[in-house]
Amino acid sequence: MSNTIRAYAAKNAKGKLERYDFDAGELKPEQVEIDVAYCGVCHSDLSMLNNEWGFTDYPFVPGHEVVGKIARIGDRVTTRKVGDVVGLGWFSQSCMHCTQCVGGDHNLCPTAEQTIVHRAGGFADKVRAHHAWTTALPASGIDVAKAGPLFCGGITVFNPIVQFGVRPTDRVGVIGIGGLGHLALQFLNKWGCHVTAFTSSDSKRQEAINLGAHETVNSRDPASMKKLAGSLDFVLSTVNVTLEWNAILETISPKGRLHTVGAVAEPMSISAWSLILAQRSVSGSPLGSPTTTAKMIDFCARHDIQPVTEEFPMSKINDAFAHLESGKARYRVVLKNDLN
Repeated sequence: MSNTIRAYAAKNAKGKLERYDFDAGELKPEQVEIDVAYCGVCHSDLSMLNNEWGFTDYPFVPGHEVVGKIARIGDRVTTRKVGDVVGLGWFSQSCMHCTQCVGGDHNLCPTAEQTIVHRAGGFADKVRAHHAWTTALPASGIDVAKAGPLFCGGITVFNPIVQFGVRPTDRVGVIGIGGLGHLALQFLNKWGCHVTAFTSSDSKRQEAINLGAHETVNSRDPASMKKLAGSLDFVLSTVNVTLEWNAILETISPKGRLHTVGAVAEPMSISAWSLILAQRSVSGSPLGSPTTTAKMIDFCARHDIQPVTEEFPMSKINDAFAHLESGKARYRVVLKNDLN
């Protein structure tokens, strides 16, 4: 069987993506090869394309929100079979023997392989990964055309709900109603929480309610923020911009938590007294482990949760990136493979 993969790649930073075929070599014993049906477009793909983080290799093949069927399996793979419909996210392999992997925190493995870092991603007809990092999709309850963003945006906001024991009785806040936040609202509503959406956009207030928020607050209005003082048990920030962190901390109850999954470039300026006097915590997390990802997919199927998506053919990837970069995406962009 051919080891040639047909893909779209950029030759340099901020370059256009063009057709790029390459030899992937022999399939490794614990790998699977996935026939890509759909692949989401994440802002991380754009950041990597532009080499904003300083470690992009070129030619660069983006894509880490893959859904497709397994076409081949390695010699040692027993957990997957040809024909399985699976998803693949940011991580594509981990060592399986470090303390983190053995303890079930594979996503914290210090040598974990990332699907679009120093290797080719899913804007292609095929993509490879360690079998443990593929997640099986159920026969019903999940729309494969929309599922891709769950394996990055979805698990990014689902993971802290599990890791930090958010309870159905909690009052929670979500900052940012975008690619991540619109999924967080759905998860937390179905989790049983009372959900407050922080947004400064009038156009997104009704959308936030439709997605699961019970109320909204203008994060730029001091009077509105003051009304929330000490009322929220958990606040999840999904934005990558600097905010008035101390004002947000004041909305959190004693022993409550501010958790960020947004990669804010600047240091977060936080008053120690805001933490000490109310015993509040500030934390962050990456995507989840394979086990947590599987739980998320089960939860989505059970509660009919899905990303709000816009679809482009993969051949229009540059148009899709321009749409994402313009800030007009509502809320996630998905590419349909038309390389075949």
